Amino acid sequence: MANKHKTSRLFWGIAVLLSVMVSSCEYFNDPDQIKPIARLGDNFIYREDIPAYVYSGRSSADSAAAVNDFVNKWASKQIMISKARLNLPASQIQEFERLIANYRSDLYTLAYKEALVNQNTDTLVDSKTLLDFYETEKENFKLREKIVRLRFITVSDDYSDIDQLRNSLISYSEEDQQTLDSLSIYFKKINLNDSIWVPMSMVLKEISPLNSNNEHLYLKKSQFFEIQDSIGVYLGFVKDVLGANEAAPISYIEQNIRTVLLNRRKQAFLRSLESDIIDEAIKNNEFEIYE
Repeated sequence: MANKHKTSRLFWGIAVLLSVMVSSCEYFNDPDQIKPIARLGDNFIYREDIPAYVYSGRSSADSAAAVNDFVNKWASKQIMISKARLNLPASQIQEFERLIANYRSDLYTLAYKEALVNQNTDTLVDSKTLLDFYETEKENFKLREKIVRLRFITVSDDYSDIDQLRNSLISYSEEDQQTLDSLSIYFKKINLNDSIWVPMSMVLKEISPLNSNNEHLYLKKSQFFEIQDSIGVYLGFVKDVLGANEAAPISYIEQNIRTVLLNRRKQAFLRSLESDIIDEAIKNNEFEIYE
């Protein structure tokens, strides 16, 4: 019961100390204004503590109301923190303080490490390094799904010269490419870059008549396909196909390889950094381990 009365007195005591002094949004347009907006005990909240999104673009009345709401929420949080410190078990508060200290330490060290890594780690990965790593680790880069290289277009079902499109997609000479390019304004969809590997999931999304049950009938290496649905006619030529669990081509995973290599460089640098700073601290008699 004593704790209950103590908590009640605390709440009303702190609540009485709260003073909100917001009258209109003109306050936020005065760059010289340094008076606090509100006080809660020994804590103050100032103009710069209020995010611009709270009051910008609002009328004077709405701005004042929004700021007051923000301040009230700030005060409520401060009150709850104060009550928690007084009423939670000491052991729990000590654990929270330990977690807060660790989190603060982690933030500082992480930011410092990232700054050092960015300053000291070479981010360029040359082609030979990429290829050497790929050849060594190829078996670890298995495809999770089928990938294809293809060119395709989609036109409305009343398009006047389907035969021309069909022949151009299959032959795909320089003249055919120019022809398709000149006609592209009539296409609903177009992809003529058959040098890029595309995951099957993306192909199925772009060519709606295809699905996991029928794609094996149409997406075969060096095969032309023509399918129609209510949206239009889909014409395509499959240049190459690789199945799931096959080794991924280097062009398909090049960015992944770069990321792996850069992460390894960063980890190597951080291991060296941690060793160097300990050695330096010992050398300067700043760090000792007592037996």
